[in-house]
Amino acid sequence: MVTIMSFYKTAKWKNKREKIMRRDQYLCQECKRFGKTTAAQTVHHINPLEQHPELALVSANLVSLCNECHERMHDRLTGELTPAGERWREKARGAVMIE
Repeated sequence: MVTIMSFYKTAKWKNKREKIMRRDQYLCQECKRFGKTTAAQTVHHINPLEQHPELALVSANLVSLCNECHERMHDRLTGELTPAGERWREKARGAVMIE
């Protein structure tokens, strides 16, 4: 079984990450909602990888974010999504089928 951290080192993830960054024009999609142009540094799993490994490489479950916005998506102490993270999950609900 692939661990979460080793998943991020796989060629499949690296290729998917690049495709998502390209799709999002290398811009933070959260900042873009507010009319700001900020470079994205990370690709966020809208439905957390730990809870939904089946969605690890599903494009509709991935969004490009700057580091600052990415930090606002999760409570780093509990691992739970914040209200901002939940907003993205609601937005993706129709595009991502969760069992």
